[in-house]
Amino acid sequence: MGKSRRNRTKGGQRSDPIAKPVKPPSDPELAAIREKTILPVLKDLQSAEPKSRTVAAGAIANIIQDTKCRKLLLREKVVQIVLNETLTDTSLESRAAGWEILRVLTAEEEADFCVHLYRVDVLTAIQYASAKITTTLTSSSPAFSKITKAEQNYVWNIADSLTSILAALAEAQDEALDAAVRNQEIVRFLFTLITNDSTTAPVLNSALSCMITLSEDNQQFVEAILADDATKCYKQLIAFKDGDGYKAVLACGVLHNIFSMAQWNDQTTGEDGACDAALVPTLSRTLEHTKLKRDMTNGHNSTSSAEILQLALEILASIGTSLQETLEKGSRGKGAEREEIEDKDVAMDAGDGEQLSDNDSAGEDEEMDQDEMEADMDMVTGADDHENEFESFDDLPTLKELMQKAIPRVMKLCQTQSNSDEISDLIRSHALTTLNNISWTVSCIDFTEGSSAAILRGWTPVAKTIWKQAIAPVLSSDTSDVGLATIVTSLAWAIARTLHGEQFLCGEEHKKFISLYHASKNLNPDQDDPFQSLGVKCIGVLGQVALAAPIPLNREIGIFLLTVVKALPETPAADTVEALNQLFDIYGDENEKWDKEVFWKDNFLQYLEEVVPKVKAMLKTVDKRKSTELRARAEEASLNLSRFIQYKQKHRP
Repeated sequence: MGKSRRNRTKGGQRSDPIAKPVKPPSDPELAAIREKTILPVLKDLQSAEPKSRTVAAGAIANIIQDTKCRKLLLREKVVQIVLNETLTDTSLESRAAGWEILRVLTAEEEADFCVHLYRVDVLTAIQYASAKITTTLTSSSPAFSKITKAEQNYVWNIADSLTSILAALAEAQDEALDAAVRNQEIVRFLFTLITNDSTTAPVLNSALSCMITLSEDNQQFVEAILADDATKCYKQLIAFKDGDGYKAVLACGVLHNIFSMAQWNDQTTGEDGACDAALVPTLSRTLEHTKLKRDMTNGHNSTSSAEILQLALEILASIGTSLQETLEKGSRGKGAEREEIEDKDVAMDAGDGEQLSDNDSAGEDEEMDQDEMEADMDMVTGADDHENEFESFDDLPTLKELMQKAIPRVMKLCQTQSNSDEISDLIRSHALTTLNNISWTVSCIDFTEGSSAAILRGWTPVAKTIWKQAIAPVLSSDTSDVGLATIVTSLAWAIARTLHGEQFLCGEEHKKFISLYHASKNLNPDQDDPFQSLGVKCIGVLGQVALAAPIPLNREIGIFLLTVVKALPETPAADTVEALNQLFDIYGDENEKWDKEVFWKDNFLQYLEEVVPKVKAMLKTVDKRKSTELRARAEEASLNLSRFIQYKQKHRP
């Protein structure tokens, strides 16, 4: 699912964050707060007088929102007091305040606090409270509607806190997530909240949000939802999805996770045709009818328009990515043929380690016959092809819904406002990410196959509109926002991959990408994945633009790509690899007009021959143990460079 979550921690390195010896803070202001506020209220929290405990619990639930008070309360071991005393208090009001205290702490503190809370066995307390609430809601003696309004409010407050705490624990640690979904009382509690007619809107939203977190990549919880005959939770989720408002969006989030884990997609749908295609209309309506307001939430129970839009966009973005799996499954008919080709490629690459030495590669390639060289060129220039056999949009209802209903709504959110602020910029970023995910999935379809013609006809005008209305305006604004530039460049790369042979530039966007590339040299490289850097994405866009460009523009981009490689060793390895791959794609076909007019007239072959030693030297700088993928792709690019040169030498015009 697209909903962001904190990184889960696995280990047990951190000590108990509240077990340090308590001593007065050295800061005079904090010391005064401790003496006047914190110590008295904690004393009352442990009072023998029930009323004093209740008042103190409520007071702490309020002051703990303040950062200074919260840190002081943690120093004074408030968590131990709440777990051991407040949550077992005879007063329902005190227990509600105790759970609220823990809710605020899990929301405001770092993930390691949630890990600590799990380790001190908070799930046992959650299980007990969950079972008690389930009994209260489902009991007929007395019926929930017959208890006092005050008691009902306390029950809902506890339920709201429990669902928020559960979500925070699950986000923080896999072990806590697994333990929660294995607990039958907790699962039944969530299902009861979802299906009970009396559940208040804030609690329902909190429960649905919790279920999004618990159902993400979690087979056990998804199976529990689908197997639930007692409350029929799944049917209720479908009903919510067919409605409107925030709960409809939340329900779509849970259902998307269910469909993903159950592998219900366009090719193998679930009950009543269940797949992501059924979610897109609801999410698209939400984008259309939710007007972005420059507001923030007022308390955790309220939801802003920005939060609604953000979640809807995140789910659509995740659907766009998940669609790739459907495309891959749809191409299994040619699986045997693909495996045979891949087996040949593996055999050809078997001796790569030796071929990368300074003396070996040329000698072996010189003995390749014509058929082998052409087979090599197919491999060099066709590494990114994705076969598929879809006859029309009817085979891909999710893609059809995304293109016809979602993308037009998302596009409107991408448009720059003259009075844009932080909130509107955030929504625009999520909208661009959604377009990016969908576009990359479409770009993996092999449009050279005639069976994909219908999809290409439908996608081409959409892609051109995205370029004109979402990409070009950002480029023309000369944004200094690196994050925005990176996502727009990634989107442009995906769009350009689908528009070969089409004229889609609105002006001189290629110059903007060249400028962005040079500007990216001053940025810190992405240590986790250098191929996701802004520089690599600029190179990728430009290479694809060259495939649809007139001769002068093709020449300009070709020279730029050569310059990137020639700048070794200053050029990063990932940039070099991408520049070489784009050059192979652009000039690998001697039938293209720019082969003769650009590659040969401007003597590109000589420049490529000159950079071979630099590329081999670059390989030695990449540690295969620390950068396994980078080294592998660099080795492949180096090998393909030798093959490319050999091929072009034999195919002079």
